[in-house]
Amino acid sequence: MNKKQIAVSAAVVVIMGYLYFLPVKGLVKPKDDKKGKPAMTAEAGAKKPAANVTVDMVSEPAKAAIGGALSAKINDLEGQLKKASGTDAVALQRELAKQWDDVNQPAPAAFYYQAAAREQNKVQDWVNAGNRFNDAYKLTQDTLLQPAFVSNAAEAFQNVLKQQPESLEGKTGLGIAYVNGAAGPMQGIALLLEVVKKDPNNWNANLNLGMFAMKSGQYEKAVGRFKTLLTLDRKEKLEPTFYLAESYKQLGMKKEAIEAYQKCKEMMPDPVFSQRIDGYIKELNN
Repeated sequence: MNKKQIAVSAAVVVIMGYLYFLPVKGLVKPKDDKKGKPAMTAEAGAKKPAANVTVDMVSEPAKAAIGGALSAKINDLEGQLKKASGTDAVALQRELAKQWDDVNQPAPAAFYYQAAAREQNKVQDWVNAGNRFNDAYKLTQDTLLQPAFVSNAAEAFQNVLKQQPESLEGKTGLGIAYVNGAAGPMQGIALLLEVVKKDPNNWNANLNLGMFAMKSGQYEKAVGRFKTLLTLDRKEKLEPTFYLAESYKQLGMKKEAIEAYQKCKEMMPDPVFSQRIDGYIKELNN
């Protein structure tokens, strides 16, 4: 598998997995369902204790995913790191993080950025670690790993805000981690709303507010968020386009949903993804 294929696969996993298998707990207003059982509240979705997840635990499956050829450089750097110390070790940690970034594997990259950040307490290392931990959460359905990823993301962005209290990137990342389970969901939403108030076109804040709106059934609000993103001069428009299509579908706006799904196919030339999208379109046309 080459790097382009890995990037395509990662995007598909984010879209298909994060939307359907990782619902945000605590955002839906409590009410009784048809069987008389109370809906899940924020307290019911409280975070689980984070397991002691290490870089080795996430590196091995990541190496299996990218194959031996792409793992060779990483294996060499790992060997060097075992013998290094001080600034040399930090430099190797950053290089390992970069190598994992190059093959779209955020979990091991996150741990290496975190190690460098804990050693030198540089804002950019904390930002990189936090963003990768949030990305790693999106890419996994492993309930052992999820609490560790969100708690590490929260730690990273809390350290960013200690040094730069008004950092919008820090507030956005912390808000995402909070909604994902590091704290109360509404606390995270408040942070994200604070960000878009100061920066209405903030990409990550709008994207996540839109996704969280979907998961709480607020599809009109979600449409507004995604349409805002699609007006921006950015290349990575697949996610908001897909979520916009989903929101239109939920609102019964079939024509708009089909048009958005068709755009997704143009953006993602992957046969498996296209087949799935064709299924959605066929369903809407029936």
